[in-house]
Amino acid sequence: MDPLSITASIIAVLQLSAKVLEYLNNVKDAPKDRTQCAIEMLNLCGMLYKLRDHVEQGDPTQPWYLAIHDLAVKNGPLDQFKQALETLQTKMGAGNKFNKAGEALLWKFKKEEISSILDQIERLKSLVELALQIDHFKLSRAIKDDITPVRAHIDDTEHRNLLKWISPTDYPAQQSDIIKRRQEGTGQWFLSAPEVEKWRSEAKATLFCPGIPGAGKTMVAAIAIDSLLKSIEDTSVGVAYVYCNYKDQKEQDVTIILAAILKQLVQGRPSLAEPLTRLHKQHADKETRPSADEISTALQSVILELSTVYIVIDALDECRNDDGTRRWLLARIRDLQSKADVRFLATSRVLLDIIDEFKDSGRLEVQASDDDVRRFVAGQVHRLPNCIQRKHELQMLVQDKIAESVDGMFLLARLYTDSLLDKRTPKEIKATLARLSKGSVALNDAYKDAIQRIEGQLAGDSERAKNVLSWITYAQRPLTTAELCCALAVEHEGEELDLENIPDVEDLVSVCAGLVVVDEESGVIRLVHFTTQEYLERIRETWNPSAQLDIASTCLTYLSFDDFKNGSCSTDAELEGRLQQNVFLDYAARYWGSHTLPVEDDVYALACSFLLHKGSVSCATQAMSMTTYKYIGYSKAFPHNSIFIHTTARFGLAGLLKRIIESTEEEEATITVKSKDSYGQDGLYIAAKNGHNETVKLLLGKGAEVNAQGGAYGNALASEGGHEAVVKLLKARGAK
Repeated sequence: MDPLSITASIIAVLQLSAKVLEYLNNVKDAPKDRTQCAIEMLNLCGMLYKLRDHVEQGDPTQPWYLAIHDLAVKNGPLDQFKQALETLQTKMGAGNKFNKAGEALLWKFKKEEISSILDQIERLKSLVELALQIDHFKLSRAIKDDITPVRAHIDDTEHRNLLKWISPTDYPAQQSDIIKRRQEGTGQWFLSAPEVEKWRSEAKATLFCPGIPGAGKTMVAAIAIDSLLKSIEDTSVGVAYVYCNYKDQKEQDVTIILAAILKQLVQGRPSLAEPLTRLHKQHADKETRPSADEISTALQSVILELSTVYIVIDALDECRNDDGTRRWLLARIRDLQSKADVRFLATSRVLLDIIDEFKDSGRLEVQASDDDVRRFVAGQVHRLPNCIQRKHELQMLVQDKIAESVDGMFLLARLYTDSLLDKRTPKEIKATLARLSKGSVALNDAYKDAIQRIEGQLAGDSERAKNVLSWITYAQRPLTTAELCCALAVEHEGEELDLENIPDVEDLVSVCAGLVVVDEESGVIRLVHFTTQEYLERIRETWNPSAQLDIASTCLTYLSFDDFKNGSCSTDAELEGRLQQNVFLDYAARYWGSHTLPVEDDVYALACSFLLHKGSVSCATQAMSMTTYKYIGYSKAFPHNSIFIHTTARFGLAGLLKRIIESTEEEEATITVKSKDSYGQDGLYIAAKNGHNETVKLLLGKGAEVNAQGGAYGNALASEGGHEAVVKLLKARGAK
């Protein structure tokens, strides 16, 4: 390799570093890791500039140049670092016009990703430092030691891809977010309980931990998991856990939960990955997914290689149960226990069907202990008004009154503490404490008080809080902070996103009276508790009756942006870039129809603007069809030639579809009703597959052929939906 080639490698790294540094300097809402990363990269760049000068001015015949040659070979240190920077740049969404003005400049990296790049910076700095010492012997040895792990790194990458394929869930990130909120010393009563000690020490033990809403069951589960992870030194002992979430029920069936458990047990244990590798070989090329039985078999194989496995499932009551998921999940775990030493712990609200499942198991009720509540309140004093911080006796009064009022409900302790934030005198503090409710009405009163505090803010802040709470309440899945900020920035007559309209996450959280929290590791913004969702659902029609209309309008406006009118992306990389650079596209494309359904008439004009533009529909159809499991060419796996009739049929938007068809000339309407997408599906087939009875009835009345052939299953009657009412209707209309 001549000096020019070496110089070119250095320059390529410097150019990429400059782009990453620009992002690091301008990114919003970044943790402290950002600063450290920027400083280290600046230091490295300074050293690389010096190295480039040495290479350009030195003598190519000297032994030192041979060592430098190895620094710049394929998969050498410079090449590895260049690849890492390219990966970072892709994730940042570099090159998009939004970036230049700041829209996409939101922090998108997990702690481990930044740790990895810092490690690579440190390694390359060490090598460059040796190179600048003009000591070819030391440099050659150091480069050899650095390149040796490349093969291992490639193997490690393959292992990570395998884990990503089997399950996209990241429960360890949730675990980190939850345990960070633990007040030091709390939960010790749980770890010391005889029931927990028995569960940890007894083979095949099961422990059921019920509790009232807000008792702190999730924190107790996190504390138990944290204790296991820190205390187990034997590598033959596995720990896996699942946090069920009422907002994510569609993504938490038996197959998905078992896959997440399998992923965690194989993570960090490549030697146990053979059953997973076999599954991948059977399914990846066919673009199919393993069944629950297949995953159970692979999971059993892995567990049999371990001496003991602990499985913790939190909030079992929030696991979907419309298809018997909970019962089947528990049956699978019991089957694993019959074959190996699997120790199972579950938390749940007190539901009769769940209690019955654990009637023969150990049991420990979760309650917020008086000591824990006091520790929690004491740990919040730094957030409270100065009049409390300055007076020890007032601090003790706050602890006493809150501990006395919460009656075993940790959530109340949090809400009651937050209720003091806007009080400025001892008299106001004491008056608020005197009004704290007890008993069954306490939680409802605490939420009512929070809503009153929100409404008592400045008009702009009050409206902002309403929007945030409505979005999170109505959302069909958990929203990331970036998605919510983007959604709130959409202006309903805009043709693109105004980057100056994007709010700061901290401002959004601050106006919500403690009802909203941000999970830093996963980047999700959520309500403080499941009961918050239940309360807001009860009042949302009176408190913010226009919320669903605002959300539907936001989604339709966003999907109609000029940037999406050029249609679908032609390559995987292009699609990946589009989704990363337009963070709200995934949500808007998947759920606009669900939000539109209750307000079809009110958004007719806006919906038509979107639906009658083929490019916009193609873009949305591609985005909503993408799975989390990536393979070469995945971006093309969506029904092309989709038009408004296919899209409205998918969501069951019969009212909207009827008005569009009736506004079309009769001959054109007949052709449209019978049109098919690239999968051979007409509107009738799609509506039947998704169980939309009214839409099926409408299309049959508008000339759809009940026996038209097409789609994966041949015709509408044979579609995989299996919806009874639709089947009866099709049969009555002559379906064969």
